[in-house]
Amino acid sequence: MLNEKLIKPKISKLLLIGSALSVILIAGALNAAPKAAPTAASLVKINSAAPIGGNITINLGAEPPTLHPIMYSDVSAETVLSNYACDTLLRRDPTSGDFKPRMAEKFEISKDGKTINIILRSGMKFHDGNPVMAEDVKFSFDAIKIPEHLAADKIPFLDGIEKIEIINETNLKFHLKNTYFMNINAIGSVYIIEKKAYEDIKKSVTMTREAMCAGPYKIEKFERGQRILAKRDLQWYGFALPGMKGEGNFETVTFRFIKEKAVEIESIKKGDIDLVDVPMRPDDFYKLAEGPMFGKTVFKVEALNSGVRPFGFTGWNFKNEIFQDKSVRLALSHLMNREEMNQKFRFGKSEFATGPHSKFSEYADPSVKAIEFNPKKAQELLSKAGWKDSDKDGVLDKVVNGKKLSLKFTTSHSNKDSEKYLTIWKEDLKKAGIDMDLRYMEWNSFTKMLDEKSFDAIAMSWGAGDLDWDPKQIWHSVSIDGGGSNFISYRNPEVDKLIDEARLVIDRNKRIAKLRKVYRMIAEDAPYTFWFNNKYDLYIYTAKIGRPGDSFEKEIGTRFWWRIAP
Repeated sequence: MLNEKLIKPKISKLLLIGSALSVILIAGALNAAPKAAPTAASLVKINSAAPIGGNITINLGAEPPTLHPIMYSDVSAETVLSNYACDTLLRRDPTSGDFKPRMAEKFEISKDGKTINIILRSGMKFHDGNPVMAEDVKFSFDAIKIPEHLAADKIPFLDGIEKIEIINETNLKFHLKNTYFMNINAIGSVYIIEKKAYEDIKKSVTMTREAMCAGPYKIEKFERGQRILAKRDLQWYGFALPGMKGEGNFETVTFRFIKEKAVEIESIKKGDIDLVDVPMRPDDFYKLAEGPMFGKTVFKVEALNSGVRPFGFTGWNFKNEIFQDKSVRLALSHLMNREEMNQKFRFGKSEFATGPHSKFSEYADPSVKAIEFNPKKAQELLSKAGWKDSDKDGVLDKVVNGKKLSLKFTTSHSNKDSEKYLTIWKEDLKKAGIDMDLRYMEWNSFTKMLDEKSFDAIAMSWGAGDLDWDPKQIWHSVSIDGGGSNFISYRNPEVDKLIDEARLVIDRNKRIAKLRKVYRMIAEDAPYTFWFNNKYDLYIYTAKIGRPGDSFEKEIGTRFWWRIAP
């Protein structure tokens, strides 16, 4: 799936960090520590007696380009849709991480894993009052594959569905092509939308300021450049179910779009917002967020849980000849002084990312170590590979296929905060005879460039992702074209083979073992220079908000918060 915007394809739960697709790296500088130690997430319980009413104002950090439940691709929209406006057949429990019924009252997986039977809850309604029917559920899946909805990034996660059979108004059967391990994830995670509202595709693609779903909140207003207002929908089925008590407690939820962190921090100090854009960058959390009100009317939290973590990266475009040389890619990573960056900008609070997924995930091979800052090793790699400064211009070069190549390239990014990291790196690269130019781009231009693959290198981030990991969208060669997220055109036949095999392994332990090999092989290929994983989810909230605790075991769980009466 960037912090102005994080890309987050709905099914995969991946986020790109940078601007609508990418918030690139996060920054920081040391300051006062939080008032309390991180809460033990396992002790947090949902408050089923939470009071109802009032408003919470949440800063999204960036305005969603669209709230269309299929066409969105950023974290700002995901926050609004997932926690408030829309609902799904199943959802992961915030403590156990297991899938639990939502709009599906029951779900049954056949012994051979080839069919999943869904029984819908009766009496569910969309925000316009129309009943939720089996045909709406089927349409919600079919609509993702309609080309005009521009949802190619989500389609790979539905590959395992052969057909959807409507048995009756409340019963569907999903017939599966294979035993793809994320079939249940895909089926459970698609937002259920009203067929009547979206079946006219020409109209559907214009519905950018609403979400005709069946979640606990209805979008009342979307004022471009100002706010989104969501109002509690009293007809939501979940309010009548004991198992969902404690969710959807605010009468209204207001979303703001404050990009400047200093302005955001001042806004929460004044009480104009109740929750900052989550997760925060370490420098904003430790440096900007200070003052006499902290610990009294405003609170800082280092949330500790066992969820996976985002990671930043620089991706090397394999269409560029110089990055086809593994020695170059490894040398570039050896020349990134992450220790200095971590201490200078992140207060030593981050871990060095080691590979293509959160290092805190079970799918990450723990034997893989982060590439160390080692200029001498970098020089040895480059020299052995034939790179030298033949014309004495200070830049290494090499003749490849009869053409002289110089180690000059441009790294594009869409978040100005990343420049302080890239600037340090640029200087160390220069000392080694490598000329890296930096180019900041507005988000729309940046994403167009990604689609066209018209870049040398890109600096951005992937968000945390799902508890389960399917690397196909980013790392399989079939994802190079056709709307996949393999922007850098990475290709490794053995990685492709292992990914294809792992996708069909139902036994989680066996699948983890196979995907750890994928993790290790990709890390060894160094297609990215991997940046950091944060240890904590950092956020700030006001004393006007009640919470079950700092975080649940698998997520912060803001949808279970409530308003404290004045």
